[in-house]
Amino acid sequence: MLIAIDHGNYAIKTPRFSFVSGLAEHTVRPPMSEEILEYGGKFWTLTTRRLPYMRDKTQDDRYFILTLFAIARELERKGQYSPTERIQLAVGLPPEHYGSLKEKFAAYFKRSGPVKFTYKDRAYTIFIDQVMVFPQAFAAVVPRSSVVVKTLRLFIIDIGGYTTDVLLLQNGKPDLQFCRSLETGVITMNNEVIRKVSTKFDMRIEDDHISAVLQNRETYLPDEVKEEIFKAAQLHANDILHQLRELQVDLRANPAVFIGGGSILLQPYLSESPLVGKAEFMDSPNANALGYEMLGESQLARMGR
Repeated sequence: MLIAIDHGNYAIKTPRFSFVSGLAEHTVRPPMSEEILEYGGKFWTLTTRRLPYMRDKTQDDRYFILTLFAIARELERKGQYSPTERIQLAVGLPPEHYGSLKEKFAAYFKRSGPVKFTYKDRAYTIFIDQVMVFPQAFAAVVPRSSVVVKTLRLFIIDIGGYTTDVLLLQNGKPDLQFCRSLETGVITMNNEVIRKVSTKFDMRIEDDHISAVLQNRETYLPDEVKEEIFKAAQLHANDILHQLRELQVDLRANPAVFIGGGSILLQPYLSESPLVGKAEFMDSPNANALGYEMLGESQLARMGR
């Protein structure tokens, strides 16, 4: 079974699921929780408090545990329980880190023997037969490859949790000599907003408050706090575009595709900027995972699997 997973700093995404990259460890079975995963002699639950940013997610087992949650959800989605499964994983890395971390990232997930865990009181044994690693951002536009190959130069701007990744495509092919990763994702914006709101209004807000306001969903926040959030989003969008200009990324002379959850939140400010000419926004935060799935299927087909 092929399972594609986008390991974001803010959220874990498969083509069909998304959940915050937050994890809680328990030495005894936690009460009042339905989604419990038991692995390595411990109990694990998902939380809405994301893990601290890690450039290298292979430092410990936490992202592997999050991967098991993603795998378990995809296995459950099949609707037919099977205690043993052989898995092929399709995952990705930011373009700037792809060359240096690709082999290490693949080795992190590819365990030498069976992986045994229990999810929602069902025991699973999985064998991770193969791990395919693809460039993030490029994967997101794979479903539009027929259009992309006709474009001379195209910038993909992936505004994620902690980073904004930039990749240049020339006639549909990624130029891995020109890829950058800026620490300007929505987490950096949220941290600044949370600090300002705490200082000015003596109020503690969370990431989901900020997302709700920017998506025009109902909240109980006062108008002055909402205005602070809107102002911060405008400033952050401008900051991203100015940093791109410093990298010689001119979005007035070249078309762009904005992807990632951060692009969805900041779209009103990015699309209206005089620094942006022709731009398309992909409204699915699962775009990279969908691309990994297509690339993985293609690679397995070439291998005759």
